[in-house]
Order: sequence, then C-alpha cells, then structure tokens
Amino acid sequence: MVSLNDIAPGTWNIDADHTEIGFVARHLAVTKVNGLFDDFSVVAEVPENHKDATLEFTVQTASVQTRNADRDGHLKSADFFDVEQYPTMTFNATNIGDDTITGDLTIKDVTKPVTFDYEFNGISDDPWGGTRAGFEAQGEINRKDFGLSFDAAAPGGNALVSDKIKINLDLEFAKA
Repeated sequence: MVSLNDIAPGTWNIDADHTEIGFVARHLAVTKVNGLFDDFSVVAEVPENHKDATLEFTVQTASVQTRNADRDGHLKSADFFDVEQYPTMTFNATNIGDDTITGDLTIKDVTKPVTFDYEFNGISDDPWGGTRAGFEAQGEINRKDFGLSFDAAAPGGNALVSDKIKINLDLEFAKA
C-alpha cells in the first residue's frame, strides 16, 4: 500500500483541471448550497523529511461559483468576500500530520488557524511520463470569524446563511 512517505521529494504543482476547492453552506438551515472557486494556485514542497513538507494555496475570491449569478454577485460583495478590497484568500500549512493538516487561513485580512482532515488517495504515473498524487481534505470554519458577517433571518428565525461553512478540497498534484 502506498503511503504519504512514498511521495518523491521536490515541488508538486496543482493540476487545476483535476482539482476542486469548494465549500458548503446551509440555506435557511434546511438545504446545502455548494460553491467552487475556479481560479486558484496550490504548491506543495516535499523535502527528504516528509514531516517538513509545506503546502500553500491562494484562491481568487472573485472566481466563486454557486450556479446562481445573483448569489455569486452577493458573495463577491462587501457582505461576504468583498473581492474589490480582498481579492485573495490564502492558506499556509503549519503542520502536516498523518491525517490532518493545520495551517493559517486568511480571508479578508483575518488569519485564523484551521485544521483539515485529509486522506491520501495515492500516487500514479500518468500517460505523459509524469507522476500524480491525490488528496481529499475537509475542514470547517465559522464564517463570521473571518469577517463574512452578513446576517439575515427568515420569518421562522432560521438564518438565511449558516455560520458554519464546510471546506472541501479534492487535490491532484503533478510532480514538477
């Protein structure tokens, strides 16, 4: 069985065509709204000692997509991402363990530690002579901790948008 320790040292760049950086919020506490970011970069540096690996990603907040133009526009506004003033959000790993990655997430110039549970999906040679590695990671934040403070309640009292936001990463890396 292949393990994380089998990843060759060096730089691993994200394959954006086979990667998703997304989130899930609750709408009125009764259903999920899924969103994705279409523009991002992710780089992992793997040294000989895998415990010292680094992972960084940058997301262009204006690239948010939820399949609803009005909602996307609202998410880009000052009520949420305020993409004019804060065009990016970033994550820098501070500790990569056997099944968790902890790091600093910055949204709207607010930086907080976040832990993602992850699963290493393995390594594969590709048809073009390269090597690929895949991961899935999930984490959760309180959006208000990052200044995403829009708040509205429905007549029954349920929040229009949940405070808890799940972050889902499906990452495919290519060895540089």
